[in-house]
Parts: sequence; C-alpha cells; structure tokens
Amino acid sequence: MKRRSFSLLLAGLLGCTLFASVAQADVLADIKKAGVLRVAVPQDFPPFGTVGTDMKPQGYDIDMGALIARDLGVKLELIPVSSTNRIPFVTTGKADIVISSLGKNPDREKVIDFSDAYAPFYNGVFGPADIKVEGAADLAGKTIAVTRGSVEDLELTKIAPPTATLKRFEDNNSTISAYLSGQTQLIATGNVVASAVDARTDKRDVLTKFIIKNSPCYVGINKGEATLVAAVNASIAKAKSSGELNKIALKWLKHPLPAGL
Repeated sequence: MKRRSFSLLLAGLLGCTLFASVAQADVLADIKKAGVLRVAVPQDFPPFGTVGTDMKPQGYDIDMGALIARDLGVKLELIPVSSTNRIPFVTTGKADIVISSLGKNPDREKVIDFSDAYAPFYNGVFGPADIKVEGAADLAGKTIAVTRGSVEDLELTKIAPPTATLKRFEDNNSTISAYLSGQTQLIATGNVVASAVDARTDKRDVLTKFIIKNSPCYVGINKGEATLVAAVNASIAKAKSSGELNKIALKWLKHPLPAGL
C-alpha cells in the first residue's frame, strides 16, 4: 500500500508539473482564445505613455501595443502601471506583456524574458543641421551644453577631445535654455528630452548627431513563454521592415529609428 501510495503521489506531482508547463506554454493560445491582449503601459512618461486631453492613453508604447494586438488578431486592453510595478504585473499574470520603456539588464533577465528592441532610448549629442558632427572626434573646438553629473556628462567626459568645451549646468532646464539661446553649439542629453524640446520650440533644431550610450526599450514577457516571445518578435520585425515602426518613432520621438536598432 505504501509503495502504491508513493507511486500515485509521484504520478500526481509529475502530472501537476506537466500541466503547469503546458499551461505556461499556452499563454499565446489563451490570448487568442480570449481575443484580448493585456498590455501594461506607462501613464506618466511622455512620449512613451501618457494621458491625452481626451483622457485616453497615448504614446509610443500605446501604439506599439496596438500594433502587436493587431498582428495577433485580438483586441487591446491597456493596463496603466508605474515603473515599480510594471514587471510584477507580468510575473503575477495581471498583464500578458509589458511595454513601458523597459530596458534590459542582468537582474531583470532573471525574472522575465525580453523581445527584440522596439524603441530607441539613448543619451547622445544633438544640434542643428548646419553643424556636422558624426562622432566624438568631431566635437573638437565646439561647445556642448550638458547637465552636471548626468550620465551623458560622465560618458562624454571620457570621450570628448581636449579642445571640446563642455559647459555644465545644474539642471536640465538650464542646459536646454543654454542651447536654445545659442550659448553653446550643441547639447548632450537623452533622446526623449531632445524630442520633447524639438517638438515644443522652433528656436533651434535638436537633431541627433551621435549616440553616447545606448539602452533601447524591449517588450517584457513572463519566463518560459517562447511562443509569445516569437510572436512579439515577428510583429516587431514586420513593423521595422514595413517602415511602420519608423513612423511611430517619427510621430512620438520626432526622430527616425537609429540604424542597427
């Protein structure tokens, strides 16, 4: 009896394990069966995600979610999240995927899987069209506004030639004002800041010259959902190939997708 009981218990445990694996592997099938893709998105981080004047979510990440839902042939359900709870929403099953300007790092890779990159997020040097700069060496003899102690300040300090002048300011607003008023020829900042400034003023163009440090955005997906990762990647690849993703970038970031994304 004891041996039989142990055998039944073992069979039950194996059955539960198999059932759990199958259930996890069928998440994409479950999405299609329900006819809904639940996407965790930001609500306070423009231009990736915010609430418009009509009180509806809008932004790069919202458009990306709509694109993936369309390719899967299902409806889109948006779930507003913050930077602190966006990953737990996926790991606990409250959302199917997270599209929330999410960067990839080793700690996060232990918890969730990532798609291919869908959006650029980087620190770079920006300036008007008439100043030709393609790399750090071209900064020789030029003045660049930068916020003191920022990532772009630390990284640019490492690579700028000796004759480049980094004019450091205490906050982003001062840095932006210095560039727009012509105190400097160029500005070093994040692409999100640059696109926002470019959209709100016609004083000076804020065009990408080169990237200092790259940290693109990825779609976050629960561990073990290989079929869903593949489907999301297929949607991203299709959007890149068709130019649709570039249109989303131009719409929200005011800049085309960088080469190699």
